[in-house]
Amino acid sequence: MPQPWKPSPAIKLSFALHGVAAAGLLAAPAAWPWALGGLGLNHLVLTAAGLLPTSPVLGPNLTRLRRTAANRREAALTFDDGPDPEVTPRVLDQLDAAGATASFFCIGHRARAHSELCREIVARGHRVENHGDSHSWTFSTFGMARMRADIATAQATLSDLSGQAPRFFRPTAGLRNPLLDPVLTGLDLRLAAWTRRPYDTRDGEAQTVLERLTKRLAPGDILLLHDGHAGRTAKGEPLILAVLPELLRTLAERGLRPITLAAAVDGPPVS
Repeated sequence: MPQPWKPSPAIKLSFALHGVAAAGLLAAPAAWPWALGGLGLNHLVLTAAGLLPTSPVLGPNLTRLRRTAANRREAALTFDDGPDPEVTPRVLDQLDAAGATASFFCIGHRARAHSELCREIVARGHRVENHGDSHSWTFSTFGMARMRADIATAQATLSDLSGQAPRFFRPTAGLRNPLLDPVLTGLDLRLAAWTRRPYDTRDGEAQTVLERLTKRLAPGDILLLHDGHAGRTAKGEPLILAVLPELLRTLAERGLRPITLAAAVDGPPVS
């Protein structure tokens, strides 16, 4: 069940600043430029925090697995922007070959267009998570009602198609605003970012992308990749299909076990 929303310290401070500014204007109306300037600076800081995908300023943000998962030498593979009829089945085959499981952050409208792939993801032992319905690049500018409608629509779609309710949400490119945290709380979802981002939608060099993922790779890391909107190699092949086998081999060589975010959260504590 959703828990009551608990504002982050930064949001609490923002509420307090608004209260102080209002009280100050009542006591000294002529001081309005100072009050306006203070509120403007406050909103600038909150906006900047929303542009930093791994920032915890606006609310809880999962950027690494919990300590017990790291102690079990687990790492999380996460795939965004699918399902993709060309790429996702081949990614699933590569994961099967390595005995690895992953979390797929699916876009609602793409899931409806390729419903069989959502079911296939779950049938092969993976998890489907929420990446919004529209995948709009203006998501971070949405008001609360529009934001909630977008996420809730995807939640309903993915729950129905996969048979399991997503537990995590990741916004487009990780960008958000202060309204997201209370929306996610009301929908019983957790914000999930990443530890390592390889920019695999933009870079066509498989080795460069692999190095971004594996340099200082450590237990508890959350790795971001894309099965949807995948970058292309010089030969026109989906980049992820060239990177993933090498990444899975590297994980195995370093004794790291790829798991889903849900499994990492639910796993047994280390004695």
